[in-house]
Amino acid sequence: MMGRTIFIDPGRCIGCQACVSACRECDSHRGKSMIHLDYPDEGRSVASLPTVCMHCEDPVAPCAEVCPADAILVTPDGVVQQADTTRCIGCANCVNACPFGVPKIDLQAKLQMKCNLCYDRTAYGLAPMCATVCPTGALFYGTVEELRAERPGVQVADSFTFGTTTVSTGVAMVVPADKVQWPVPGGLPVVEINGKDVR
Repeated sequence: MMGRTIFIDPGRCIGCQACVSACRECDSHRGKSMIHLDYPDEGRSVASLPTVCMHCEDPVAPCAEVCPADAILVTPDGVVQQADTTRCIGCANCVNACPFGVPKIDLQAKLQMKCNLCYDRTAYGLAPMCATVCPTGALFYGTVEELRAERPGVQVADSFTFGTTTVSTGVAMVVPADKVQWPVPGGLPVVEINGKDVR
């Protein structure tokens, strides 16, 4: 996990979309939001979940690894950048490689778009736009020590399994203390919704 990073706390998300609106205002992609608000149990629950790039560390950024144009770079501090507009060919390999479903393709521009941790801000010590405006702290920017000082006893996960592959990430997710399992299972199938086994 990166030193200062985003911690996603799904239990605090109220679906207000302030993060989505703030992301649209970020200077590096003005007008387009790189954060997605997902509704995991749409139609039955108002539960929402902010989805940002997890900035995969091991394996190093699957999206960048499969890019034939070498358009996705990883900074020395672990931030996986969005595609370089001068190199991206819009092939969508990155979309298919991401286990978290984060990159999106702008078909008109033939360009990959994804969260870059507001690198134009975080490189200078400022918080990403989404975390700055989140009214509930569902998106927290800081160190794990700062998070635990504010929320004693909180558990975080930065390793997720997809089938037989474990992915370690630079961004972490807050997980319920009584449900801690390392690594955290990622992706489908859904086996539990709101505490009920649905297998």
